[in-house]
Amino acid sequence: MWHRVRRLLQACRHGEGYQVPGAYDNNHEEGTAQDTVSFQPMGSERMEMRKRQMSVQQETLAGGVAPAQQDQQGQGNRASNACCFCWCCCCSCSCLTVRNEDREERNRRASHDVKPEGSTDCDDSPMPTLEEVQCWGQSFDKLMDCPVGRSAFRQFLRTEFSEENMLFWLACDEFCKETNKSTIEERARLIYEDYISILSPKEVSLDSRVREVINRNMLEPNSHTFDDAQLQIYTLMQRDSYPRYMNSQAYKNLLNTLSEQSPES
Repeated sequence: MWHRVRRLLQACRHGEGYQVPGAYDNNHEEGTAQDTVSFQPMGSERMEMRKRQMSVQQETLAGGVAPAQQDQQGQGNRASNACCFCWCCCCSCSCLTVRNEDREERNRRASHDVKPEGSTDCDDSPMPTLEEVQCWGQSFDKLMDCPVGRSAFRQFLRTEFSEENMLFWLACDEFCKETNKSTIEERARLIYEDYISILSPKEVSLDSRVREVINRNMLEPNSHTFDDAQLQIYTLMQRDSYPRYMNSQAYKNLLNTLSEQSPES
């Protein structure tokens, strides 16, 4: 018995056939022929394995992927969409929109931070007195020295789509008071992006000389980086917008309303 088991194990190891004793063929004499059991893979099984391998290779060449690879490919696609500077630099990259939204939100908050503390929104400004409104008509300097006057003038500039001039002047006026170096550099960059950059929708009108001065000063910004630009915008408002405001119906109506409410009248 042990001899038969050893021969069977040897046949399995070498892939040889093994003659089973006691199995006889009806067409032969008893004991003259024995059936042989083969332990080698059948030809049909090898062909089936080969067909499966070829099928996988053809699907790979045709662009198809195995089900086990689809999840990995999907994760790879999601990872590749995470960079807005992809190989094709296309604007359809998923994170480009997210980064643009983050940048707009950051600029919005930064613009809010740059807003001068002493300035108020023109819609929420208090009602001026008759004396203040009359002083506005004497000179542009008196108008700009009055917080309520600046708010009323800013509201007029908004109707002329030139409110950015007042916003820039107010931002520069507050910027000149800064003394901290890191704060100066940060606010200088924000003012440049909001009002000096040609890509900004709130770009102010400056000549080439002033722009060159600002570009040089931005290498090492200080509290006087925008002095020339602030003066030029101030002069522009004084010569262009201020006379129109004095002749505007808004200023005349405000002056008449306060005159009627005055006890002296």
